[in-house]
Amino acid sequence: MDLGLQGKVAAVTGGSRGLGFYSARALAAEGARIAICARGEEGLAAAAGTLRADGAEVLTVCCDVAEEGGAGALIEAVRERYGVLDVLVNNVGGNRRGRFEEVGDQDWLDIIQLNVLSGFRTARLAIPMMRAGRGGSIIFISSVFGREKGGPGLSIYNTTKSALISAAGIMALELAPEGIRVNCVAPGSIQFPGGNWDKRVQADPEGMRAFVKANLPLGRFGRGEEVGDVVAFLASERASLITGACIAADGGQGRSLV
Repeated sequence: MDLGLQGKVAAVTGGSRGLGFYSARALAAEGARIAICARGEEGLAAAAGTLRADGAEVLTVCCDVAEEGGAGALIEAVRERYGVLDVLVNNVGGNRRGRFEEVGDQDWLDIIQLNVLSGFRTARLAIPMMRAGRGGSIIFISSVFGREKGGPGLSIYNTTKSALISAAGIMALELAPEGIRVNCVAPGSIQFPGGNWDKRVQADPEGMRAFVKANLPLGRFGRGEEVGDVVAFLASERASLITGACIAADGGQGRSLV
């Protein structure tokens, strides 16, 4: 299926590894011109090398979108290189575990900056460029645990990932008249080299087999490519009627009714 992304410009935060990289790779495979940002030059160079070997046109921006000025550095670099922005994938995120009574204000503030405000800042700066181009697609990477209770120790993660889904829904309503669609993807447990689930599998293969049996109906972890494909579809005109949605990419792991 031709997704109609040939020549489009897509920016992906945290695009040097993990789901950001797989999202960038899926978009590039459809012919999009890619801008990726991350905090480390070495990781960016390695990711860009892989994407270019696949034939992609890639712009790299070393910045931290969780800090003031980071989002601006990315969007301004895209403006200078391409002059337009059609797709924004807000992927940057992280976690800080701890029982609710034990995590303090700074823990909350740090992860809110990382998981929530980084994407909101980047989206605010991207909207005028998309408006000038008469449309675009903004995608937030949330989580299966943004849709339901994730379990003890995940109050910060749950709250921030839920916030993305809620805000994206309002953004979708506000931006629909301008042809800008806003959606979320909610991945489940995804295994890829160097990722948290991959490390757990290596450290405790028996425990992870039990986890898969108890929690993952398809009998396996998801793959990064499977999430990237969902992102590419949502970014495309093939998903032109989809806005304000949260698409689960979790192999049936989630238990939410909506």
